Amino acid sequence: MYTVGDKVVHPMHGAGIIDSIVHEKIGGAYHDYYVFKMPMNGLVLKIPTQSMDMIGIRPIDSFEKIEAVFLMLPEMSSEMNSNWNQRYRENLERLKSGDLMEVAAVIKGLMCRESRRSLSTVERKMLYTAKQIMISEVSLAENTDYKSAEARINEAVKAST
Repeated sequence: MYTVGDKVVHPMHGAGIIDSIVHEKIGGAYHDYYVFKMPMNGLVLKIPTQSMDMIGIRPIDSFEKIEAVFLMLPEMSSEMNSNWNQRYRENLERLKSGDLMEVAAVIKGLMCRESRRSLSTVERKMLYTAKQIMISEVSLAENTDYKSAEARINEAVKAST
């Protein structure tokens, strides 16, 4: 169970803060919801408290875990399936996992692919989404601004290629 002020990560939206817990009647029944706010883009979600595990909501990673991801980035493989449809499905599964290491792998793979050839519109959007997820978690965990977190991610990937 989370409390107001907890920093958590939604697998497809990134990191945010539990702003409040509300009790609302929807469809004739009362349910408790976490009000999840993302400081980065102002997104507000109401997430049923009983669905948190099913959705994959988790606490943000520790500073040490995030540092480990940055240290592992140079060693991550940037190889991806040559079939774009299969590559898209694999990357989407990685994002849905909610694991920061998997999100970093998507970023690295797509940025390396982009440096060799242009990405399709769908893959460009996926790269943007993956970066936003990682940026939001890094900035909340390390208490830094979004531009600094993005620059750090870009530098780490470029240094590893």
